[in-house]
Amino acid sequence: MTDERAMTIDKAIILSAGKGSRLLPLTEDTPKCLLDCSGKTLLEWQLDALFAGGFTEAVIVTGFREDKVERVAEAQRAAGRAVTTLFNPFYHVADNLGSIWMARGAFDRDCAVLNGDTLISPDIVRLLREGAAADAITLSVNEKDDFDADDMKVLREGSRLLRVGKTIEAYDAESIGFMAFAGAGRAAFLAEVEAWMRRPEGVTSWYLKAIDRIAAGGIVGTVAIGEAAWQEVDFPPDLVAAKALTAKWAVAGGF
Repeated sequence: MTDERAMTIDKAIILSAGKGSRLLPLTEDTPKCLLDCSGKTLLEWQLDALFAGGFTEAVIVTGFREDKVERVAEAQRAAGRAVTTLFNPFYHVADNLGSIWMARGAFDRDCAVLNGDTLISPDIVRLLREGAAADAITLSVNEKDDFDADDMKVLREGSRLLRVGKTIEAYDAESIGFMAFAGAGRAAFLAEVEAWMRRPEGVTSWYLKAIDRIAAGGIVGTVAIGEAAWQEVDFPPDLVAAKALTAKWAVAGGF
């Protein structure tokens, strides 16, 4: 059953602070989120998908070459979109849990988080907004047969999340890096992030480690994306695949 409260989620936080060193030399002076994908940056495709899928506000967490990302945000605002930036000064020493902690004030209402290297279609945006549950955390997941070491693997029981992590031993899908936080789920996540950041390893951890710990409480669910198009951009072959996907979107007129 569709949760009407979940469908009201209209704010997204995009984690775009990193440099993308695995794509050097392309990212020597350009953040990964600003790499060209068929005439638009990865970030612009993300924003177009979010707004086409029903979001009305986006907060971009910046870091490396934040001045360049800010110019994209300025252009979005000039076009009438509610897009702001939030600078993470620790981007060069922290992993994405640090970006979440820096953006904790932006979790002032139910919202979604999108990794800065995850290219998604509006179909995925709508699937998450319609499938997310109130008082829970909901991860968009991709079901497939073959996994590699870099996949963020998940183990489920029905739609309930049991585990998430790159090194878990049993798994049946992968997290694509797009998830919703509502009510008690959002509060539990922020509390766990705060606890992680008080540990020495907190600054170098992924925020999905916090979600893995919360999952035992039964308030983390999943939404399968089916055949909806997406692409993570980590390595050069990923960028080639992202350009091929966005070329199809561009030929179709975009979102």
